[in-house]
Amino acid sequence: MNNLVTKQNLAIFDLDNTLLAGDSDFQWGQFLIGEGLLNREEHHDRNVQFHEDYKRGELDINAFLAFQLKHLSEHKRTFLDQLHLKYMDKVICPMITNKARALVEKHRAKGDLMMIITATNSFITNPIATELGIEYLIGTEPEQKDGEFTGGVTGVPSFQEGKVTRLNEWLEARGEKLADYPLSYFYSDSQNDLPLMKQVTNPVAVDPDATLTAYAKRHSWPIITLR
Repeated sequence: MNNLVTKQNLAIFDLDNTLLAGDSDFQWGQFLIGEGLLNREEHHDRNVQFHEDYKRGELDINAFLAFQLKHLSEHKRTFLDQLHLKYMDKVICPMITNKARALVEKHRAKGDLMMIITATNSFITNPIATELGIEYLIGTEPEQKDGEFTGGVTGVPSFQEGKVTRLNEWLEARGEKLADYPLSYFYSDSQNDLPLMKQVTNPVAVDPDATLTAYAKRHSWPIITLR
C-alpha cells in the first residue's frame, strides 16, 4: 500500500494587468483625483510617469512607494476603508474578467494552493484577493503605527527580485520551500516578474508586454489571454 501523500500544487498569480484588466495601483491614484482628494496637476503626470517606468522595467520602487504611500498617511484608516469599498465597486470589479475568474476557479477545483504576489500595497490589494476568493496574498506592506498608515514601508517590497525574497520568506515560515510543491505556476504579464517566473516549474505569460513575450517565446512558455 502506498502511504505517500501527494502535496498540493502551488498557483501564484500576479495581479495588475494579469488577473485584473488594468493596474490597481495606478487606478487608485486616478480614483483619488476623481474623488477630489488629490490635486490633478500635482499628481496625474507623476502617476503616469511612474506607470510608464514600470512598464519599461525601469521603476524606482522606493521613489514610487514614497509617492504612493504618502497619501495613505493623510487620512484616517476608517475613512480609507470606506473609500476602498467605493473603489472596489466603481473601478476594480469591472476590471476582473470572466476569463480571470475562470482561471482562478480552475485551480481551485484542482485543489491547488493559491496566492497573489503583487508589488501593489496590501491596503489596495487585500480586498481584491478576497473578492477573487484567494486566501494568500503577498503585497508590499505599508507601515502602520497604532492602526494608521505612516507613509513608510515595512519589509522588502514585493517587486522584481523582491517577489522571490518574499515568497521564500513565506514558505520558510511554513517550514517549506518551493521545490516541495510538485508543480508551481506563476501567471504574469510583466518583464518585472521574470525573476520569479524563472523559479517556478510552470511560468505562464498573460497578455504579456513585449519583453516578456519575446522571452516566453524563446523558452517555449505558454502565452495566454485573460481579456
